[in-house]
Amino acid sequence: MGRVAIIGVGQSRFVRKYPGSIRELTFEAFKEAMTDAGMTAGDIDASVVCSAPEYDKQRSPAGIFAEYLGLNPQPTFYVETLCSSSSTGLKLAYSLVAAGLHHAVAVLGFQKMSEISSAESQERMGRGADIQWESPFGTMMPAYYALHAQAHMKKFGTRPEDLAAIRVKAATYGQINDRAVYRKPVTEEMFADPEQTMAGPVASPLRVGDCCANADGSSCLIVVSEERAKTFSKKPVWVLGVGAASASVNMTGRDDLAGLAVARQAADQAYKMAGVGPKEIDVAEVHDCFTIAEMMAYENLGFAKPGEGKELIQGKETYKEGSIPVNVDGGLLSKGHPIGATGGSQVRTIVLQLRGEAGPMQVKDPEIGLVHNIGGVGLYGNVTILGR
Repeated sequence: MGRVAIIGVGQSRFVRKYPGSIRELTFEAFKEAMTDAGMTAGDIDASVVCSAPEYDKQRSPAGIFAEYLGLNPQPTFYVETLCSSSSTGLKLAYSLVAAGLHHAVAVLGFQKMSEISSAESQERMGRGADIQWESPFGTMMPAYYALHAQAHMKKFGTRPEDLAAIRVKAATYGQINDRAVYRKPVTEEMFADPEQTMAGPVASPLRVGDCCANADGSSCLIVVSEERAKTFSKKPVWVLGVGAASASVNMTGRDDLAGLAVARQAADQAYKMAGVGPKEIDVAEVHDCFTIAEMMAYENLGFAKPGEGKELIQGKETYKEGSIPVNVDGGLLSKGHPIGATGGSQVRTIVLQLRGEAGPMQVKDPEIGLVHNIGGVGLYGNVTILGR
């Protein structure tokens, strides 16, 4: 089995309300990725489209994009694992290329969440839980992650201040990321001032500043065989390891709410496949839909022992100059979270880092990067390890 590389990456700006159609939104990322790869539509022999369909007004968007982007009659596939859809799409593309079925696959992630109202969006998020046994009781994403935060605080003594420090770091880098929704500075003092928006209660102990925002956006990855990589690219980034897992939909089926089992399991698979461990990771993108999600990721991925994630953030070890830089593009907390595009955006950041093309967000000489992408409330877990 030959190696598989990513040779093109693209991302639209993430915005609160995109004025055009989903075709135009996805084209922005596709055009950038194809230009990056030095390819034309005729060089792509399959596509994978990724989104959470409950937010889409267009049924079967894969067919729409294949036509609009000039990818007919090549096959197109549609993938959905909620917030981790485009990481799952990357795993599918990797499998298709590694198996020799295709040689160049475009992974297109998108979401235009502004097509529905905020109330409708929250209702659909609630339906990501079990509609028979949980969501009728009013559970929504902030409430679910508040349960994780409460469990982590009770078990490990984590404080709201530790979570606020994660948002401060996100804003530090969001300010220099021109693709991000939120580009304003955030201080820990904002969380202590009841007059500040950041301090507004959402679901105890989570506040407004602990939560990411919905967004419209798209991402694109060009995944190719080793032969195509050598033909088209001088800086291929290799897929070294992929891991994926799933968990009980109902929270009552989980053994431990102070972490996410799917993240640990997916990470174990990816580390084993890549032949590396947590200490070999030079830069990481983790799924920080809420500040507690990033805190748990530190521990689930082995960057810190259980309960010691707070020491990483308080010691600024996850800043760009630290021992394990995490989300130095601002993460979801600053970029926003267009569900189907999120994983592809995370991969794009790591690809740029490994190529030394991340601009003001660049980490010094990274060789191995990791992407951690979670779907739903720990329902799906994806971990991808990339190397230059």
